[in-house]
Amino acid sequence: MSESDPAIRVRKPDWLRVRAPTSTGFAETRKLMRRLNLNTVCEEAACPNIGECWTQKHATVMILGDTCTRACAFCNVKTGMPKAVDLLEPVHVAEAAGELGLEHIVITSVDRDDLPDGGASQFVKVIRELRARAPKTTIEILTPDFRNKAEDAVRAIVEARPDVYNHNLETVPRLYPTIRPGARYYHSLRLLETVKKLDPTVFTKSGVMVGLGEQRLELHQVMDDMRSADIDFLTIGQYLQPTPRHAKVEEFVTPDTFRAYASIAKAKGFLLVASSPLTRSSYHAGADFERLRAARMAKVK
Repeated sequence: MSESDPAIRVRKPDWLRVRAPTSTGFAETRKLMRRLNLNTVCEEAACPNIGECWTQKHATVMILGDTCTRACAFCNVKTGMPKAVDLLEPVHVAEAAGELGLEHIVITSVDRDDLPDGGASQFVKVIRELRARAPKTTIEILTPDFRNKAEDAVRAIVEARPDVYNHNLETVPRLYPTIRPGARYYHSLRLLETVKKLDPTVFTKSGVMVGLGEQRLELHQVMDDMRSADIDFLTIGQYLQPTPRHAKVEEFVTPDTFRAYASIAKAKGFLLVASSPLTRSSYHAGADFERLRAARMAKVK
């Protein structure tokens, strides 16, 4: 095999190495997810932080099944024709929040282009069940782009009043045709802008991956675009290749560069920035939500 062979994996630098999950808390969280028939993005997307988060009994629930109708070049979630929507899923999500004792929960989903509303109504049902059964739990959602049905879908979800509305731009516009071919950069940007227009009190959040071949100035422009859409919270993390068939890592960005990106983003006016090699959309989401609220209060004062 030559070094250009896609089957050869590039060795991760030391700052990206994490321990394999072995704790009792990890096992208990996994057991609960299986008992309630819930999927998690932690597992499906092969998140490197699963050991740390599940040990603390923090899990990001992925609703609407484990099969996506898209095939993004960075994502490890399987592609195909999804099964019917689980009508008990909203109740099970609320039960999981209660049993885990979550102060903050993150709900995401696969893309469901096969559904008339893209799955928006399931997000609404989950939010309502959480409000009814776990009223002290704050709610963060990470939605797909609801292609061709975004306006009605976003309006319905915003009216259900999540605390944080997250939708990831993922990468710079130039890389969309190869990295996120089923999506459109400006459509995703407008989605987040719409959330703010519908309800300015909802925190908006978006994330990008680096190491895919983007240029620094391109990432700076994405930051400017996000601020133009009044996005509150930016996350920046290192892209990691899930399998040899996915997009390859073009660069392992150093921790110093992540810190530099954070400084630039803060100067551009984000309420909060999380930027590190292991940062992911829902990593430390509960603590970050408290920091978001504090930052807004400080700004108002």
